[in-house]
Amino acid sequence: MVARLVIAAPSSGAGKTTVATGLMAAFAGRGLAVSPHKVGPDYIDPGYHALATGRPGRNLDAYMCGTGLVGPLFLHGSRGCDLAVVEGVMGLYDGAADQGELASTAQVAKLLKAPVVLVVDASSQSRSVAALVHGFASWDPEVRIGGVILNKVATDRHEHLLRDALGESGVPVLGVLRRAPAVATPSRHLGLVPVAERQAQAVEAVAAQAEQVRAGCDMEALLALARSAPPLGAEPWTPEPGERPLAHGSAGPARAVPAARTGPARPVVAVAGGAAFTFSYAEHTELLNAAGAEVVTFDPLRDERLPEGTSGLVIGGGFPEMYGAELSANEPLRGAVAALAASGAPVAAECAGLLYLARSLDGTPMCGVLDADARMSERLTLGYRDAVAVNDSVLAPAGARLRGHEFHRTVIEPGAGLLAAWGLRQPERRVEGFVRGGVHASYVHTHWAGSPEVAARFVEHCA
Repeated sequence: MVARLVIAAPSSGAGKTTVATGLMAAFAGRGLAVSPHKVGPDYIDPGYHALATGRPGRNLDAYMCGTGLVGPLFLHGSRGCDLAVVEGVMGLYDGAADQGELASTAQVAKLLKAPVVLVVDASSQSRSVAALVHGFASWDPEVRIGGVILNKVATDRHEHLLRDALGESGVPVLGVLRRAPAVATPSRHLGLVPVAERQAQAVEAVAAQAEQVRAGCDMEALLALARSAPPLGAEPWTPEPGERPLAHGSAGPARAVPAARTGPARPVVAVAGGAAFTFSYAEHTELLNAAGAEVVTFDPLRDERLPEGTSGLVIGGGFPEMYGAELSANEPLRGAVAALAASGAPVAAECAGLLYLARSLDGTPMCGVLDADARMSERLTLGYRDAVAVNDSVLAPAGARLRGHEFHRTVIEPGAGLLAAWGLRQPERRVEGFVRGGVHASYVHTHWAGSPEVAARFVEHCA
């Protein structure tokens, strides 16, 4: 039994991240073990959540992992905790395009049987706030909105008007927050600037968020609301090999995952990290370890060699476009990556990793593993993807289906190699990515908890 709250909002920009992170830090400051979670595929907010709680920020994505794994993944992440705080995505009822409620905050709240706290940007309204809250509270009777936190309130008079209007709504006001520049977090082309790029300032911002929440919210009422959540009735997910539930649904036949390698030799899998490569899911490392790999993190901005004995390489997402000159200047590492790829060793690269393996990025030399060049673009590519493996690779056999997500403001030319990685079905049919020897490089981010056989296959190829 884990006490839990879902922090949602009517739309993006209302202050969900500030409130959720502030609540996490404030409750952790009271000595509670707080488990942080984020609805959807976001990589950046969980970094601030981890800073607030001292625990890995974990994602709950009903599209990529399936509705049947939301509860188990939540219980896996919150094991041993007193309280879990789940930050929503977009507006409360917004989910995957043309998929109804799938992957929405509302759906995840229902799957978790968790009460919702609605964060409302009250900066440009007074009595209308009651109509807004009433609409959200009554739209889906299965979604339990247990209270409202009013954000960006201007004055005491403004607060009085808002409270008076909400007095008849039946939804209690659990907090009132004034405008506070100290809690702001800078953004750029893909959202907030990651913690790894502004560690000291991020610590100060999280501390300010915690103080704002402590001062403006009824912490006891919020904790009581969290503790009112009923038992989930699910078993925690595990990265250990064995029979796991079918990922993309609440029921279905079990899917076998190859057993972990045994014996003295554990293949070394190098995982890129540091400020340029901050996008990763905690479950990926757990699955690689459980499949028999020894996972070693390295920083392409600083390390001139791959970890000793590297048998395979994983390069996830991030912001190489912000560090192109530094990445290019590290010629010894670029050469080592190219040599490893040329040897046929398994290399899995997603988005930023794809750019790093390219011949160039905005005209700056990269690793040259792929006969392709990348550049920044004004166009944002964003959305869930239903992907089919076009060719056999170190991640999946031809014909395997996975669900993923694209999120970038870059383009690579050509967009696919002679052997493409994925065939995508929406928003338009196209092939994408590169399969070349042991290399699998693509813009599509995947969540391996939804397809744990990916990690097992990768480690087997490494061995």
